[in-house]
Formats: sequence, structure tokens, C-alpha cells
Amino acid sequence: MEELGLSLAHTMIMRWVHQYGTERDKRIRRHLKQTNDSWRVDESYIKVKGQWMYLYRAVDSEGNTIDF
Repeated sequence: MEELGLSLAHTMIMRWVHQYGTERDKRIRRHLKQTNDSWRVDESYIKVKGQWMYLYRAVDSEGNTIDF
């Protein structure tokens, strides 16, 4: 926030997190896919627009992918 020229106390930011975080969680949860407790993660090194980047993908035991 200082980069934007704003001076805020850390307690104010913490209050925002507590106030709006639970509401954000409720809105986002309904769009998430259910996964089970067993999953594997794989990483690949791919070239995107001429630049090398890592791609991470997780797959649960039922074959559902979890991209991040």
C-alpha cells in the first residue's frame, strides 16, 4: 500500500481480512470441484511465448485434474 502512497495500519488490513475473507470463501467454495484425499503432483518445464516456465498439475486418484 505504501507503493500507492497509502499509509494503513496492519490492524486495519487484518480487520478487512476477517470481515471480507469469510464472505469471499463462501462465494468461491461453491465453484470449486470436490477432490478426494489422495492426489499426486507433477511439474513440467514448458516454453510459453519464447520463455521457459514451470507448469504444475495435480491429479487425484479418480483422474480429476487440479490446475494451479
